[in-house]
Amino acid sequence: MEKENIYAKRIDQVQMSSIRVVMEKVEKLKSQGKSVVSLCAGEPDFNTPEGIKKATIEALNNNQTHYSSNRGYLGLRQKVAQLLKEQTTVDYDSDQEIIMTCGCSEAINNACLAFIEPGDEVIIFTPAFVSYQNTVLLCEGIPVEIPLKVSNEFQIDIEELKSKITNKTKMMIINNPSNPTGAVYQKETLEKVCQLARENNILILADEIYNQLDYEKQYVSIASFENMKDYTIIVNGFSKAYAMTGWRMGYIAASKKHIDHILKVHQYTTTSQMTFAQIGMAKAIDQEDVKKEVQHMIQTFHERRTFIMEQLDQCENLSYIKPHGAFYIMVDVSKTGFNGQEFADKLLDYGVAVVPASGFGKGLNNFIRISFASSKENIEEAFSRIKNLLSELKEK
Repeated sequence: MEKENIYAKRIDQVQMSSIRVVMEKVEKLKSQGKSVVSLCAGEPDFNTPEGIKKATIEALNNNQTHYSSNRGYLGLRQKVAQLLKEQTTVDYDSDQEIIMTCGCSEAINNACLAFIEPGDEVIIFTPAFVSYQNTVLLCEGIPVEIPLKVSNEFQIDIEELKSKITNKTKMMIINNPSNPTGAVYQKETLEKVCQLARENNILILADEIYNQLDYEKQYVSIASFENMKDYTIIVNGFSKAYAMTGWRMGYIAASKKHIDHILKVHQYTTTSQMTFAQIGMAKAIDQEDVKKEVQHMIQTFHERRTFIMEQLDQCENLSYIKPHGAFYIMVDVSKTGFNGQEFADKLLDYGVAVVPASGFGKGLNNFIRISFASSKENIEEAFSRIKNLLSELKEK
């Protein structure tokens, strides 16, 4: 094309995911025959529960391959409403207050497009999942970062939050439990956050995809606080706890007045989620065998968390913040003499892939994020290589 400026200016500010950058490097190294242990992706190494696969294959064989409602298959929305009641204590109307989406990423995108206008400010607590800031930028909103302090174990500082709220603040994005920190926000803190949201008429986009990975049972949904349903847009899905990342099965829940607007974006983005997968999920989600497999996965992540902390305790010059949820741990590498990016690059030379935390927000140049969504054997092998690197650095 002859025109030089054919691209939308808003794209100039958007960055590629730092996680995906590392994953592409790993793929390239493996294609060259090199051994790489990847602890970078937030993807469970388990298989999808058998009951879900069988029910989905049955739906496919029964030719359930046509469009579902834009909102999603009603049978699955009814099951999601039951889940939400159990997890948040809040009633959601399966007919009018839930939309099935192609993963949480679509749900986040739809919510932002439905509410954020050019110049609107969106508060993001960093370190944060890479999609938040970039999605806000795509909507021509203004991301307002509030860096969470290591000294406060990545909990929200209410006074700092107050100082960042302006008459342009439209939304806050809260990921609880958090990717990448593993923090689970305290109930008392969230109560104050909700009070500020109500007082200032601010929406909260609550990304709760890791809510079942809550090791000390501290998780409380934003929507469960008094009068918060109208201020809350819940994003969740089945990718993490059910080991279904490739299925792209997410959902969004909010009061009817919000859902009606979000539905317009969803309709012209993906139209509807995959019908046979929704039908299979609806049939299988309550099966006892499926529930047992999910609980086994959650318990295994809990055990891996303990194991990875034990491994880190043996690593001189590495320190960490104990995660209370999700399957990530933030590691401070500053005592090695490298920043997070440099240390991650060094580790890749030793066949271990992690994510430099600088991609998750400001002030994290000395951290890396390690995922323990991999097998114990992989974690053990990775730490053997990490210890080799640390030993060689010590000798220099």
